[in-house]
Amino acid sequence: MSDKRRAEIEAKRAKLAELRKARADRQRAETERRQAEPGPSNGARRDVDDLVNQLVGSRSGLDTGGDLTPSSSLPNTPPRPSTNLLHGLTLSPSGRVSRQSDVGSDKVSMGTTMVGMMEHVDRVLTPRFIPDLIDVEQELFELPQRERVIYNKEVQTTAIETETPQISENEIRQQIMRERELEAERIAQDKELEEESVQLEKEIEEEIRELTEEERSHILSAPEFLDFVEQSSKIVQRALNDGYDYIRDYTIGTEANGDDSEGKRVKRICAFYDERYGKNRSITDIDWSPKYPELSVASYNKNPAALNEPDGIVAVWNLHLLDRPEFVFHSQSDVLSVTFSPFHSNLVFGGTYSGQILLWDTRSKHLPVLKTPLSAAGHTHPVYAMQMVGTQNAHNLITSSTDGTVCSWLVDMLAQPQETLELIHAGHNKTGEVAITTLDFPDNETTTFWVGTEEGNVYQANRYDRAGAKAGLNQYDIYKGHAGPVMGLHFHPLVGPVDFSDLFLTASVDWTVKLWRAKSLAKPSTAAHAISPIYSFDEADDYVYDVKWHPAHPALFGTVDGSGRFDVWNLNTDTEVPIVSTNVGSGRAINKLQWDRKDGRRAALGGSDGKLYVYDIGDMALPRESEWTDLQKTVAGFIGGAQANGVVDGDATRIVAGR
Repeated sequence: MSDKRRAEIEAKRAKLAELRKARADRQRAETERRQAEPGPSNGARRDVDDLVNQLVGSRSGLDTGGDLTPSSSLPNTPPRPSTNLLHGLTLSPSGRVSRQSDVGSDKVSMGTTMVGMMEHVDRVLTPRFIPDLIDVEQELFELPQRERVIYNKEVQTTAIETETPQISENEIRQQIMRERELEAERIAQDKELEEESVQLEKEIEEEIRELTEEERSHILSAPEFLDFVEQSSKIVQRALNDGYDYIRDYTIGTEANGDDSEGKRVKRICAFYDERYGKNRSITDIDWSPKYPELSVASYNKNPAALNEPDGIVAVWNLHLLDRPEFVFHSQSDVLSVTFSPFHSNLVFGGTYSGQILLWDTRSKHLPVLKTPLSAAGHTHPVYAMQMVGTQNAHNLITSSTDGTVCSWLVDMLAQPQETLELIHAGHNKTGEVAITTLDFPDNETTTFWVGTEEGNVYQANRYDRAGAKAGLNQYDIYKGHAGPVMGLHFHPLVGPVDFSDLFLTASVDWTVKLWRAKSLAKPSTAAHAISPIYSFDEADDYVYDVKWHPAHPALFGTVDGSGRFDVWNLNTDTEVPIVSTNVGSGRAINKLQWDRKDGRRAALGGSDGKLYVYDIGDMALPRESEWTDLQKTVAGFIGGAQANGVVDGDATRIVAGR
């Protein structure tokens, strides 16, 4: 039943209750009016008393010298005891009745003849005149009590009764007619109310009748009903997916064998997957919500087997809702990159294979609320990297595509980019374009950024002209070291007592992860200059698709590769092998890695099998106070070893000891 029909039924029921209440109030008012009608006046009461006195007086004068009239006129009927009629009374010779308060005997005196109360006397009945008597409830011949005069402040005068005006016969007749009219009107109103109540009852029964199959199917297919079921079932599933054991008995000791995951330092929390959206698709990018730590977003590419489904999909997953995504957004092209807006928790940005930038809102439906046009004003090649930079009041979305174009967008205006930058390198043989595969800004930096390319080099670029450097690609400083496309690039977060924000990691399809130190911006090169990594991690056996520094621990970072391995490295513990290596899922490639923004305990891993895995690294995410100084020593050892091998220039020896 829709909300409108339910509201109509409730209104009719309220009206029916109101009619019943009005009828009950009218009946109560009629009863109160009848009770409030004045009784006989004092004058009429005195007339009745005088009439009774006259009748009683004439009766008592009839039998002054004889006995009382027996209660029955039948022969041989014994007289009733006089105490039944006049208990405690004495008849005087004059025939008046008075109270006998000082005589203890229960006998009645009549002249000189005394008749006992319990005696039966045979006597001859002579016919006599029997007056007609009337029943009057009146205390006869009551002696007036002595009046007690009481004075107080309130009553100082004697109430004087005024005569009641005589009411004529016409007035009485008119009053009776008015009462009859009022009674008839009340009866008509009651009848009308009863008819209306019956009609309302019929309408309510009609409203709540059994629905037909057609009506039921129409209701079940209504958008409002589907939205209600969608939201309600989400709430129920969140509660059911809660992992807390509500019937745990704390009086029982722990089992001897313990938990299956005991001793493991990395524990899988869940794997998000929905057959409807993830079948035959791979995850291309992931991100965590900046406001809600339980929410994560994943972008998916095309499903070649489903022609009627959208090419690209973005799903927002909830750690408390495992079986289906919280939100699903559609795209007309494969979504290759995705990010939550750090300043608006409802907004999700995506970069597509066609070059469009899409904006979805969780308060809206599946389709994007804003998108860039398919024109030369924006991107026309796949957008593999994007990042939001700036502050709450002034921020921009920076996107890059494989044709070397970097665009800056305002969040609320995607019709055209605010800035467009072409990254061109003159040293390329066939084309000057730089095919960008990944991009990152150092912390607290909004102008200078570093890009990884398909050729394997890393370049530094500027959004604007600045002292000693022009906007665009830095032609001279080339970070050479990888033999294949750079798949991941990430700068060290600016946390802790020591500043390592000039360190960054890169991952490549050449099976290596390399550690770099960014060249100082105050000393730009004027000639071609190759910068080598300060360390290379060569332990992987497959393509390394992504690498990320830990957001809280200075020496910790994670990598994922094509064999489905998730490796956690701690540079203060070991630089040759990871401290934890975990095989994720079915062994298919893991494309993306992202640490959660809160404390870094959870890592989201996007697989090529369409599943989003979430792992907990436990206490490894908690750094000791000495981790920063230990990392300083480790980095100094890296640089010393590289200088001994002659592969690092002099600028790489700079170590910032504090802020």
